[in-house]
Amino acid sequence: MAGPLAPKLALARAVGTVSRLRGGGASSAPGKVLMRLDPSAIGELSSRLPWGSVLVSATNGKTTTSALLAGILERAGISLVHNQSGANMAGGIASTLLAATRPRGSIAGELGLFEVDELWLDSLAAELHPRAILLANLFRDQLDRYGELETIAGRWSAAVRTGPARDATLALNADDPAIADLGREREAPVVYFGVEDDSLALAGMSHAADAKHCRRCGAPYVFDAVYLGHLGHYHCPSCGQTRPAPTVVARSVTLRGVDSAHFTLQTPAGAAEVALSLPGLYNVYNALAAAALATALDVGLPEIVAGLQETRAAFGRAETVMIGVPNHPREMRILLVKNPAGANEVLRTLALEPGEHDLLGVLNDQIADGRDVSWIWDADFELLAGRIRRATCSGLRAPELALRLKYAGIDPARIHVQADLPSALREAAADRSDPQTPLYALPTYTAMLALRELLVERGEASSAWS
Repeated sequence: MAGPLAPKLALARAVGTVSRLRGGGASSAPGKVLMRLDPSAIGELSSRLPWGSVLVSATNGKTTTSALLAGILERAGISLVHNQSGANMAGGIASTLLAATRPRGSIAGELGLFEVDELWLDSLAAELHPRAILLANLFRDQLDRYGELETIAGRWSAAVRTGPARDATLALNADDPAIADLGREREAPVVYFGVEDDSLALAGMSHAADAKHCRRCGAPYVFDAVYLGHLGHYHCPSCGQTRPAPTVVARSVTLRGVDSAHFTLQTPAGAAEVALSLPGLYNVYNALAAAALATALDVGLPEIVAGLQETRAAFGRAETVMIGVPNHPREMRILLVKNPAGANEVLRTLALEPGEHDLLGVLNDQIADGRDVSWIWDADFELLAGRIRRATCSGLRAPELALRLKYAGIDPARIHVQADLPSALREAAADRSDPQTPLYALPTYTAMLALRELLVERGEASSAWS
């Protein structure tokens, strides 16, 4: 294997070098070239990993959950091959494996940890033969690319029941009905995780909620508690199907605005307090998911807690950057929004912060964002009505975002449209009554990447790829 593959590896690496010299991140290009040269490269390179691979997939939180899991596994002394840049399709994973290859058929890592795009899970599982898979949630997202929720749920079900992932251990979110169903009547091991804290329950089901019907009989679920979107406690009054009892649980959750969260983690090994330096219930779920997969891999509770507590925000996901340095320093929090469920949790978290807020919303409609931006009408911007001092709208679809904010009840005099991102950042950062008031940036995916690159150019961030 090493002989015929070696020149192909060298050529693919050269492509990566050229891409970096031209200013690209080179996160996928070398891998795409390698796969053209050798379609079996992912399988061949991953077979070098002595402990095999684990996969992480979800609509929301893949990158953060993978970062939390990496922190746990590294704390446990396990060396990783990890696509931490978030390039989660075949090209990105091939590039990650390529970067880790060493002479004479070796590789710089014991275990592969791969974040995987929802549509790529089944095909990549066929090549990577994962020992474990974490599936955290399924929300409506990029309908022009993914189709309806059932499309992904059906593909995942086939992969884990009769397909390439049928023998893998699963870590599944018991609070998501579509995810929980994937583990029912399955011979391979399943670890369920979920939240048990009635103080977090919402008054009712969000209008943006998705999985509302039993996949066994089609009857509407009765939700006894709703925590986030359609995540919660549920049962089917028609056929009796219920939420599986999780063995990895978050209790006594305390949300501390945009700064942090605290909860009691219960696992089969015992209970421990977790002080998470990431905000919001959505990040509690991310931490819980990472803890569940680590539990499935027999990592000890002390290492799980330490890894969770030491992990900081992945770029663009509740990341803090100082802008206007050194003359007029101001804190900016970057909070990625890309679909109704995720946006609503960000808005819910912002609503916990006192006082008025300055927002920089950046709405794009490129392929990686989803061409259809109608999802912004299912995002509950009304939660911040009367709490916005200034909202700067930027990006390719800036006028639509401004219109949505107007209909959310935000004073039109406080809404400013500036499609050009550098100008929007400059204006949003400069217009402030109190320099201690943070600027909250809410970009979609490609907008987040563009914002990070702009911050690097301005000298306010060290790298757009870390």
